[in-house]
Amino acid sequence: MYLRTTQRKNKDGSIVRYVQVAHNRRVDGVTQAEVLINFGREDQLDRNQLVRLVASINRYLGTSESASGASGLAGEPLRVTASRPLGVAWLLDGLWHRLGINQAIAAQLGSRRFTTDIERVLFGLVANRAINPMSKLSAAEWVTNDVVISGLEFMDEDQAYRAMDVLVDADAQAKVQESVFFSVADLLNLEVDVLLFDTTSTYWERDMEEPEGGFRLYGHSKDHRDDLPQIVIGLAVTKEGIPVRCWCWPGNTSDMEVLPEVKDGMRAWHLGRVITVIDRGFSSEDNLEYLLRAGGHYIAGDKMRDGSPLVGQVLSCPGRYQQVRDNLMVKEVRLNQVPDRRWIICVNPFEAELSRNRREQQVEAVKAELERIRVMRQAATKPKKGEQPAHVKAECALRQHRGLSRWVKQLPSGRLALDTVKIKAETRLDGKYLLTTSDLHLSAEDVALGYKNLLEAERGFRDMKSTLELRPVFHRLEPRIRAHVLLCWLALLLVRVAERATGMTWNRISTEMGRVHSVTLTGEAGTVVHTTELNTIQSGILQACKVPRPPVVTTISPN
Repeated sequence: MYLRTTQRKNKDGSIVRYVQVAHNRRVDGVTQAEVLINFGREDQLDRNQLVRLVASINRYLGTSESASGASGLAGEPLRVTASRPLGVAWLLDGLWHRLGINQAIAAQLGSRRFTTDIERVLFGLVANRAINPMSKLSAAEWVTNDVVISGLEFMDEDQAYRAMDVLVDADAQAKVQESVFFSVADLLNLEVDVLLFDTTSTYWERDMEEPEGGFRLYGHSKDHRDDLPQIVIGLAVTKEGIPVRCWCWPGNTSDMEVLPEVKDGMRAWHLGRVITVIDRGFSSEDNLEYLLRAGGHYIAGDKMRDGSPLVGQVLSCPGRYQQVRDNLMVKEVRLNQVPDRRWIICVNPFEAELSRNRREQQVEAVKAELERIRVMRQAATKPKKGEQPAHVKAECALRQHRGLSRWVKQLPSGRLALDTVKIKAETRLDGKYLLTTSDLHLSAEDVALGYKNLLEAERGFRDMKSTLELRPVFHRLEPRIRAHVLLCWLALLLVRVAERATGMTWNRISTEMGRVHSVTLTGEAGTVVHTTELNTIQSGILQACKVPRPPVVTTISPN
């Protein structure tokens, strides 16, 4: 007679274990296990029942409790032989299954069979990004020794790369993202009528770009590292901040080039009526026309200083501003020659005050420098051969100054003077930004607030680069670079869903759940793996995310 455990696998991939008392019988020469008592599910088991049962048997046998094997599991002789964090990985794994990411990956695997559990390895890499970002080699060691991930007790670097190679195909990545997004949209009741899109770049710590046709190339760096090769990453998010899809392009790709590919990729998802929100860098006339295809609409930032005749007419149109927030006033403008387009002039009074103060300080600095140059010019002596006069050097420095040169103009005589015309023109634009939209029904307030939500895309990039540590990237092959970005996107998705469900920051969530450990206790009678008790905050996080509590006892291994 002995204690044994059995298990079954649910349709969602979760494992349920049962505890039973059984003994072996020989039937027709074959030994079979016969169940005498079924204690039920292991995660719902009252462990004290087993302790009382063992104590009762000991009393019947006349064995002292201190010498019994049961005391090795429930008494003082227990030793803590291991303790690893469980809580954050358990939460992420619950969201991973709830959002159907495991099923989306299984659909891409198809009928292929692997010696490695690809889905579990990919989850391990995603969890590592969200909890403690590392290289793939370090992540493999982390999974093996430093965390508890259900169904993944061991992982090495080769398994990590083998799993990533399943996602190297661009079509496979798009299908995974599509499947995951619709699952998320259905579960969270997301409104997908407005999509926010923006791009960023990430660089490599190397001096040379790849040969022609490569992926890591020099381009305009949004990290201010034009001296290093890079790639361009695009991200579409909902107005709630939930990431919808990501893209990767070579490092020399400009913002103007990527929007048609983004529009075509999202059109294939058949989302219905979608308004795309983009920044000024994408708002060329060709891009705006492309966004109107298939019934789409756009909200775009417009450039106020490019000298466009239409923009000039918009800014000069009279009208009153409407107060929609403490820091936001809006005015709608329509032009008769463009009946299918509207412009919204937005004013931030606080930003206007800051701009005015900043400009006044810079103008005063320019005046002081021009006066200093004038005095130097009057006192100048004949310079030595090959040397420039001091006032000429000062003029060159002023023309090249990053902040002050914009307020200076050069006269026909070659001397510098204050550009009063430009100062007056900039005064009219203090605190203003211009939006344009093709939607004729949205209110001016909704257009302005929809554009302000573009900050969610920027926040996504900021979290990918800081919290999830997108960079440094240790891959050099384009397919693996794309797979790496997709893993970061999946990690960002899980983080955003957890934040939205709980109303807490990810830092707070991971700190609280990181205190839940899986502790291995060893005694004379065997080993038991026990989960530390959840406090109120931890239980609330799991409940808000609709993730079940971890079982109190996960493994019982009697000697």
